[in-house]
Amino acid sequence: MDTKTSNTTLDYEALARYTVLAVNTGSTSTKIAVYQGAKPAVEISIAHSTEEISRFASVPEQYEWRKDVILHALKEKGFDINTLSAVIGRGGLLHPIESGVYEVNEQMLHDLRTTPQQHASNLGAMIASEIAAVCNIKAYIADPVVVDERDYVARFTGIKEIESHSIFHALNQKATARRYADDIGRCYEDMNLVVAHMGGGISVAAHRKGRVIDCNNALDGDGPIAPERAGTIPAGALVDLCFSGKYSHKEVRSMLVGKGGLVSLTGSNAVKGLVEQAEAGNKEADDAINAMIYGVVKYIGQMAAVLRGEVDAILLTGGIAYSKRITNAIRDYCQFIAPVEIYAGENELEALAMNALRVLHGSTQVKTYQ
Repeated sequence: MDTKTSNTTLDYEALARYTVLAVNTGSTSTKIAVYQGAKPAVEISIAHSTEEISRFASVPEQYEWRKDVILHALKEKGFDINTLSAVIGRGGLLHPIESGVYEVNEQMLHDLRTTPQQHASNLGAMIASEIAAVCNIKAYIADPVVVDERDYVARFTGIKEIESHSIFHALNQKATARRYADDIGRCYEDMNLVVAHMGGGISVAAHRKGRVIDCNNALDGDGPIAPERAGTIPAGALVDLCFSGKYSHKEVRSMLVGKGGLVSLTGSNAVKGLVEQAEAGNKEADDAINAMIYGVVKYIGQMAAVLRGEVDAILLTGGIAYSKRITNAIRDYCQFIAPVEIYAGENELEALAMNALRVLHGSTQVKTYQ
């Protein structure tokens, strides 16, 4: 659990007087949790079918529906939103910002409504803001996917017109790094870590003294092969594919994100099932899982080099980290660099709630989005 920031330890007894609602809007799900202090009092995960989502022409049009789903779910649990101390939503595709907790303001809401990059995470701050307004409390976001703390040199590509972008699993990466630091009695801001979040997309990042100085763009499919991401593709072959006349722009984009990676190689994004098939002798599944592992390992090596080999630990997180076959294989490759520790699961609701609690506790300063 995230208990330290800037050498400040949370007082868990003091936290018990605060009640926080955390909202995580995903592409096909809405997840919420009410935390009474550091303990979850209510946890709700609502899956949305393709038919439900397809009723809306765009993500912004889902706003009222998603908000009503959340309020209805809380009412069914008998929870009174007027008892809340704060609401925190998953941050969306804003312009690049430093990591931290940001109060939702009009500029943020404007940018989320008008951004050309549509993703369900954009709804988190909007919904948090409206619920908070009704309760006369503050709304926040924390460590959105657009967190960009990279070194200057990491922003360049070999084409002048193209700049690399930092879009990764910042929320869970930061929370996992702080949790590890707390587990060993150290401060995140004093450590060098390589963190790999492995889910539908995979992001691998170099954390140096509390800042992510480099990472792959997991949203666009850059990086290792992932369940739904193609990973970094040979540039020449990709150009030839784009101009082959066989595929539209939309179809090629879907090959990179959504229909790429394990989906393309095996027809499935279900890692657990593919691992079981591989262990039963299915060569196609075995090859695909091994290719994904190999890609993660290569990117861990890259990030270790960015940190000049001074790595305190390698942390594996995300849903795929539940697979012992995968984490054991990564450990076998990478343990010569640093100890490999496992923190399985996404933990995003917990991470959101703890960020809000740190603000209420006074151990974290709120930042202003501009």
